Amino acid sequence: MSKKVWIVVAIIAVVAAGAGALYFAKLNKAPVAWRTAAVERGDIKVQVTATGSVNPHFNVQVGTQVSGTVAKLFVDFNSHVKKGQVVALLDTTLLYAAVQDARATLFKAQSQMVLTKQTSARTSALFAKGLVAQADLDQAVADSSSAASQLSSAKAGLDRAKINLQYATIISPITGVVVNRSVDVGQTVAASFNTPTIFSIADDLSKMQVQASIDEADIGQVKVGQNATFTVDAYPARTFKGVVSQIRLQPTTVQNVVSYTVMVDLDNSDLALLPGMTANVTVEVQKVENVLTVPAAALKFMPPFPPGQAEKWRKMHGADTSAAAGKPGQFAQRDSTGGIGHARGMRGDSSQAGHGQGWKKGDNNQDPTKGRVFILTEGKPVRVPVKVGLSNGGFTEVEGDLQPGQAVIVGVLNTDKNKPAAQSPMGGGAPPGMGRRF
Repeated sequence: MSKKVWIVVAIIAVVAAGAGALYFAKLNKAPVAWRTAAVERGDIKVQVTATGSVNPHFNVQVGTQVSGTVAKLFVDFNSHVKKGQVVALLDTTLLYAAVQDARATLFKAQSQMVLTKQTSARTSALFAKGLVAQADLDQAVADSSSAASQLSSAKAGLDRAKINLQYATIISPITGVVVNRSVDVGQTVAASFNTPTIFSIADDLSKMQVQASIDEADIGQVKVGQNATFTVDAYPARTFKGVVSQIRLQPTTVQNVVSYTVMVDLDNSDLALLPGMTANVTVEVQKVENVLTVPAAALKFMPPFPPGQAEKWRKMHGADTSAAAGKPGQFAQRDSTGGIGHARGMRGDSSQAGHGQGWKKGDNNQDPTKGRVFILTEGKPVRVPVKVGLSNGGFTEVEGDLQPGQAVIVGVLNTDKNKPAAQSPMGGGAPPGMGRRF
C-alpha cells in the first residue's frame, strides 16, 4: 500500500478514537433521570386463588329398592318438597300379589304347625304305653320343630313382601328442591346391584357452598375460618363472600399435580347462585392494615455504576454505596419480600457473589426482615434501611424513616435518546454490557 493510503487510514483511526472517547465522555456525564413511586399508607392482602363449583350442602339421590314400572310422579324439576312427602309411586300389582302369596304360605305353615304338634303329642302318649318305638317319637318331635321354623320363615316372608310393597311408594328423605328427575311415567326401573336414581333433591338452596380445588403449594396457608370471595360468570360485576369451613384431607392428583378440596360456606338468600356454577375463588390468607407500603421494585433497585467508575458515580450522584457491597463492584439485591438474592459483579465476574448488609461471609441465612430503599435527596439517591413485612408480590410493608408521599426510586429513565436504557421497567438490572443479575 502507498504511503498516502496509510496516512488516510491513520487519520480515520484517530478520528474514530476521538469520536468514541467523546461519546463515552458524554455518556458518563449524561444526567440520570430516576423513576420513582410514592410511599403510601394502606392495606396489604396476601391471597390464594382457585376455581371451584357452587353446590348445595346436601344433594340426595332418591332411588328405589324394588323393581317396577313408574306409575305416578307427584313432583317435577324445581319442585319444593318436604321430608316424608310422597314424590313417586311404582306399579304395585306384582308386589301386592307377592303379599298375598306370602300370606298363603304363612297360613299353610300355621296349619302344618298345628298338625305336627298334635302328632307329636299323640306319639308321646303311645310311647309311654310302649306301643310305639323310640324312633317314631323322635321323628314326631323333629317334625314339630321343623314346622315351627317353617312358620317363622313364612312370617318373615310376609313381612318382607309388605315392606317391598311399601317401597313402591317413594318418599323424600329431606326437605329441599328437586334439581333433577331421571325417569318418566311408564318407565321401568330395575333394582339390582345399583339402586336406580329417580330424583336428585338438594337441601336448602339459600345456604350453599363452593368446592374449590387448591394446589398443594398454597394449601398450607389456607385455614378454617378465613374469609373468601368469589365471582361467577353469570354475575361478572358482583362479588360474593364466604368463609372457609372445611379443608378435606383427601388429595386429588391430576397429571402429577396434587390439590385439595376446600369448602367455602356462603349465604344465598336471594337464590342468585345456582348449583353447578363455576366460581373463581380468592381466599384471604394474610392481611395487614394501615401500614406503609412501597412497590416491591423499590426493594430490588440498586443504582447503576459504569464499569470501574463506581466511586466516580458515587461522588457525582451522591449514591451511598458503602453498605451495598462487601467488595468493589459487587452488590446484593433484595427480592419482593425483602430477602436478599445474589447479584453478579458489575464487571461480569460470576465467581464471586456480593454480600449486602447483614451478610456474614459464607452464610446464606439472611434475615428476611432487613431491607433498604433509595430516596431522592436534592436529586441524589440516598440509601434508607427499612424493616420488611408482608408482601403480595406487588407491594411490600415496610417500617423505617419514611413518610407517606415520599418518593422512593424504583428504576432509572434515560432522557438521552442516543443512550440505551440503564434500568429495566421492573426496576432491576444495569446498563447493557455492565454485568447481568440472576
